[in-house]
Amino acid sequence: MADKDFYTTLGVSNSATNDEIKKAYRKLALLYHPDKNKSKEATEKFKELSHAYEILSDPQKREAYDQHGESAFQQGGQQPHGYGQQESPFTYSYQTQGGAGFDGFTDPNDIFEQFFGGASPFSSRQPRHTYTLTLDFEEAVKGGEKTVSIDGKQQKIKIPAGVDTGNKIRYKDYDIVMEVLPDPLFARRGENLFTEETISFKQAALGTVIPIKTLEGILKLKIPAGSQPDTVIRLSGKGVPILKKTGRGSLYIKIRVTIPKTLTKEQKELLEKF
Repeated sequence: MADKDFYTTLGVSNSATNDEIKKAYRKLALLYHPDKNKSKEATEKFKELSHAYEILSDPQKREAYDQHGESAFQQGGQQPHGYGQQESPFTYSYQTQGGAGFDGFTDPNDIFEQFFGGASPFSSRQPRHTYTLTLDFEEAVKGGEKTVSIDGKQQKIKIPAGVDTGNKIRYKDYDIVMEVLPDPLFARRGENLFTEETISFKQAALGTVIPIKTLEGILKLKIPAGSQPDTVIRLSGKGVPILKKTGRGSLYIKIRVTIPKTLTKEQKELLEKF
């Protein structure tokens, strides 16, 4: 991939915004994802897309790429400021040979990752390979096991219930970043789900019971008499499992009320009397 232009790979200009890069990657990743595209070229193309996105989505890596090309990330190539092995500005002491260092870590670069949320720029170790795993909405909220192809080998990865786009799983020597497809019925915000149900003017005025879809199946929902348009009903514990914790979020149902656009003369008279 050394001779490929990352911007060309994603089909964007070198002045593209982060949002434009992200949208372009999502579109192409869905097109070439090996789970959905069984052609021989799809796997290699998907790797190229993921590698290009990994560089261009990171502001520091993108700046280094714009200045030095892909050689900025290759061992032995020209190393721009902030990359490669440097003298660390931090003072630290730690033990080796089985001794535990600060907070249980034996390597100061692990401490850097713990406190600053990323790999130390002063580390000489090889970066972990990152792959994007596209999940259906149901796969993400319910979890389970998914078979994927990494470096030409079939691997089974356990997906914890409640993962969302951007969540990262460490698997062997890889980092797996989740990309969750949207659902036509539910909108998701963290562990909470949002949906809408439409009822008639009569049902809103008199009250009713309607079937609604939840993650567990169909549930009967009671609509109180006199419900107003855009009333929101909350069902606690019917949302997404909270990642790495017990409990679940809530399901919020917004009630839409339909108003008849045309009425017969008799209906108008009855409504006037009402």
